[in-house]
Amino acid sequence: MKKLRVAMKFTDDDIVKVLALVDFRITKTELGAIFRNEDHPNYKPCGDQILRNFLNGLIIHNRGPRPAKD
Repeated sequence: MKKLRVAMKFTDDDIVKVLALVDFRITKTELGAIFRNEDHPNYKPCGDQILRNFLNGLIIHNRGPRPAKD
């Protein structure tokens, strides 16, 4: 997750907006805990659910929403 943030040049606000595209709510405080050093007392590992929703939101952010099938 850290490497994706650096590669995409995203700020915390950008990541929160991308996650909101897939209706996944996260606060900047919770997001900051993910990006802390592993030896920090408030460190929280990035779970599969957060990463999965971020990648799905990134697809929507770059391509746009999926067209509706008729």
